[in-house]
Amino acid sequence: MPKIETLTNYPVALFFVFLLPISSSGQVKTDPPRGSTPPKSITRNIIQDRKGNIWFAAFDGFFRYDGSSFAKISNGVSSARFFSLLEDSKGNFWFGSIGEGVYRYNGKDFLNFTIKEGLVNNEISCMYEDKVGNIWFGASGGACLYDGKTFRNFIINGDTMSEDKTGKTFTMVRPPNEVTSIIQDRTGKLWFATRGNTFVYDGKAFTVFAHEGKPFKNVRTLMEDRAGNIWLAGNDGLWRYNGSVCLQFTGNFVGYVYQDRKDNIWTSSDAGRGWVLSRYDGESLRGMLYARPVVTEIRSNEGMIFGILEDKDGGIWFGTLNGVYRYNGISVTDFKTN
Repeated sequence: MPKIETLTNYPVALFFVFLLPISSSGQVKTDPPRGSTPPKSITRNIIQDRKGNIWFAAFDGFFRYDGSSFAKISNGVSSARFFSLLEDSKGNFWFGSIGEGVYRYNGKDFLNFTIKEGLVNNEISCMYEDKVGNIWFGASGGACLYDGKTFRNFIINGDTMSEDKTGKTFTMVRPPNEVTSIIQDRTGKLWFATRGNTFVYDGKAFTVFAHEGKPFKNVRTLMEDRAGNIWLAGNDGLWRYNGSVCLQFTGNFVGYVYQDRKDNIWTSSDAGRGWVLSRYDGESLRGMLYARPVVTEIRSNEGMIFGILEDKDGGIWFGTLNGVYRYNGISVTDFKTN
């Protein structure tokens, strides 16, 4: 059982730097040209592909930004709401929807997978490629493993999770439990965050990840940083697990956690006075087990904040209830107007 520590036990100052509220002005070079179509509704996930294009999964479709203009790639493909994105090691793109399963795009054609093909549910909230190339789908009710030919489904049943070999599937109505994030750590173990418990899978059995006998529940995002620490963001705030000690950084609800190239940790959280995009300084985190980090908060007027991405130029993109924004370290650009 991991040892638990909280930053409140250590009397070291926590520094906050508050920047200006988000405005509609920003870097001209990132503004889309007239006639382009950025996402304008809830934007849940953002990735950058190997060619440098940025992709967005949003409630009004999935989009691609090539550095100068946006294109709505889902036009003519689907009108579903999209939650998740993945570029796999073969260069295929996967788009997880709410109600229509998942779409695979090879750059020319789309292939749709639903419960008819073997998914446990048509609501796909997250996706992940493991070290051997299997694609995992987090869904309402459990998780699906796709090896390129067949599906294996793992069902959440109350406080437990196990493989189901009966072919059980769920309708579009959400069961009580939903897999919200999947990662594989450097030891090969897979981690599953759900609306219920957080599970660790060693390839044979699932165990509940807990501290002092209390499971981590309603975790929204899992991340392994470059040092091998596991970060958990969710209803109980932001936690870091180094293999033996659990350390809590904040008790406020945290939706997403992300590490940039300088080892800064970025989060989207409900600070009690509105949602904020926060940066935990990587230098102040490095080698300090208990010291409080330097935290910079960039306020948002857009309500909830979702997926976070650092692009190849160092800009930080983040999704909101009303589209996407990019932070260049000084100001924030929105893409609401052409």
